[in-house]
Amino acid sequence: QPWLAAGRASPRLVLGVVFVALLLDNILLTVVVPIVPTFLYTTEYEGASSSVSPALPQPTPAAPRAPPFSSLLSYFDNTTVPVRGFTSAVEPPNGTRTSPSGHSRSSPPGHPSRAPPAPARSCLQGGEFLAQENTRVGLLFASKALVQLLVNPWVGLLTNRIGYHIPMFLGFTIMFLSTVMFAFSGTYTLLFIARALQGIGSSFSSVAGLGLLASVYPDDSERGSAMGIALGGLALGVLIGAPFGSIMYEFVGKASPFLVLAFLALLDGALQLCILQPSRISPESTKATPVSTLLRDPYILVAAGALCFSNMGVAMLEPTLPIWMLQTMCSPQWQLGMAFLPASISYLIGTNLFGILANRMGRWLCSMIGMAVVGISLLCVPLATNIYGLIGPNAGLGFAIGMVDSSMMPIMGYLVDLRHTSAYGTVYAIADVAFCMGFAIGPSTGGAIVRALGFPWLMVIVGALNVAYAPLCWLLRSPPATEEKM
Repeated sequence: QPWLAAGRASPRLVLGVVFVALLLDNILLTVVVPIVPTFLYTTEYEGASSSVSPALPQPTPAAPRAPPFSSLLSYFDNTTVPVRGFTSAVEPPNGTRTSPSGHSRSSPPGHPSRAPPAPARSCLQGGEFLAQENTRVGLLFASKALVQLLVNPWVGLLTNRIGYHIPMFLGFTIMFLSTVMFAFSGTYTLLFIARALQGIGSSFSSVAGLGLLASVYPDDSERGSAMGIALGGLALGVLIGAPFGSIMYEFVGKASPFLVLAFLALLDGALQLCILQPSRISPESTKATPVSTLLRDPYILVAAGALCFSNMGVAMLEPTLPIWMLQTMCSPQWQLGMAFLPASISYLIGTNLFGILANRMGRWLCSMIGMAVVGISLLCVPLATNIYGLIGPNAGLGFAIGMVDSSMMPIMGYLVDLRHTSAYGTVYAIADVAFCMGFAIGPSTGGAIVRALGFPWLMVIVGALNVAYAPLCWLLRSPPATEEKM
């Protein structure tokens, strides 16, 4: 009892609970990045081929007119896998690329062999399916952010009325249900619903968590450090999620990473029950500024825009980079998640480092430099020819986004203190809306742009957008206080 009483009054334990909540939310956010494209390919593209293979006749001179996909080129080990005893003479008319002379490349019957060294001729199995999958996967990833975008303003109003404890616990409950649903979903529709449900839970957790932090750390410099640590949980979740998902999916199975996350979510819920007292209602002591007033504040809009555009780059990479790697690099499955590892590590370093440094060097300057580096890093991504070429651009991207996030989140609380009333639920709902807009617009439009213009042009567009927006951060150099605050 004395420990619990001390824990409820300790800002550090509140910080720990918010850290764990953001950690689990973002592990679930990124664990699906390497799993969904390959899972849909396996169940829909390869599943279609395996379902028609029992009906195929034994090889005859008329066999080339058999249904396609009678032999499959694996994305992950570049081997041609004969199905149902087909010989090398039996190649699908449109399943694999053919040589310039018109003769199809093949392997001896029943004996897989390495594909030719030219990746352009062997990686594009099912190119039309992948073109459609870019859009579908992008929409699935964007559904979480779109739902979160719609729910956030209501959660901000709710926290101003009943406090932060109950919304945080609601967020945990919904997140747990979403994680279990991911584990046992076997179709695109169910995965889409699980992703949208995650958006509702994430809205409750992030808005209530950041508002709670701002209220227990009233000092601006302490708040900046606390926000940096909390965003470190977000970064650590992004860091762990994609590699953890790709390795567990390949070696254990699709459900395994989600069941582990569901168990960890239960532990987080127990911690919230012990420390945060979710049954206690504690509304704000001061009347919160209406959302419409905050949205008319140009300084809050500039800060929200920086959060949106800087995160839009990595949001566009999530659905498109794995498929681009499959098409151009013939990457094995485990590399699809590992490609995001440099960005995650550098984001973790950037948020913790600049949570302290940004206040000293000027958060506006830190954010402006960060957005410029985000743009340059995105422009360098298409230059990579293998996974090692992605290390530099992705590391620069993660570090720069860490600079922007660790600067803009404390600025949001500072602007409310300076220009409005010190109630933080609404302003962090706006910050989360900006964050979600990046993750909603990015994947949903990224797949369509890749299909129309190609992956390199997508990176050029979003990179140039970040570089062009960076000078606007100068407006946050010394925002004026309102007359009553002065």
